[in-house]
Amino acid sequence: ILKLMMQSLAAPALILSRARYTEDKLFDVLRQGVGQYVILGAEMDTFAFRHSEVIEDLKVFEIDRPATQEFKRLRIFELGWEYPSNLRLIPADFRKDNLSEVLTRSSYNKQDLSFFNWLGVTCYLPRDVVFAVLQTISESAPSGSRIVFDYLDTDLLIPEKAAPRSQEILMMAEQAGERIITFFNPETLADDLAQVGFRLEENLNPSEINELYFKNRPDGYYACENAHLALAIVK
Repeated sequence: ILKLMMQSLAAPALILSRARYTEDKLFDVLRQGVGQYVILGAEMDTFAFRHSEVIEDLKVFEIDRPATQEFKRLRIFELGWEYPSNLRLIPADFRKDNLSEVLTRSSYNKQDLSFFNWLGVTCYLPRDVVFAVLQTISESAPSGSRIVFDYLDTDLLIPEKAAPRSQEILMMAEQAGERIITFFNPETLADDLAQVGFRLEENLNPSEINELYFKNRPDGYYACENAHLALAIVK
């Protein structure tokens, strides 16, 4: 019963597909000289603990709210996990802190090719804050650096176009005190990103995500409607 309940929700499908997509894209470019992996809004991400085969050659920066990182440190201590030497936890709040200053205070190197992971965050921030962060990234990373982020499309604002499962995401976020406030139009995203120094490389819609990660599942589970995955490159 629990399994069926989980499959009736869109959020687990979004979380699973965006995590898989991001790490697939990261591993695709590791041989191209990427030396830094910056996870914005990392929460309980475990990449640095799961991939010992690359962590010695890849600096990992986890940027998140201080309270979230404090809880994560406590759980890691309770589990007895050893911190990888190349992992850095950097406290920051995207609404208040300047990302450029946050990176400057760390051992992040602006000259090194970097890969940014920004999942489950953009929809909760004001649009101007989202683009200010993207602008900072394009100015703080060399040409060829990449970012993967997910976003909810503007169809969610139109009741007749919004899928019921997607509408549940809005309601659940509201109930949790994390209201979703920012949506993007897939048709204009390339132009929007170009204004802050990025070239949109890939912009997957729900059907394409479903084809990649959910096709031919015997249980009929499918990708989250109204959710997209974007890969952009610093120009």
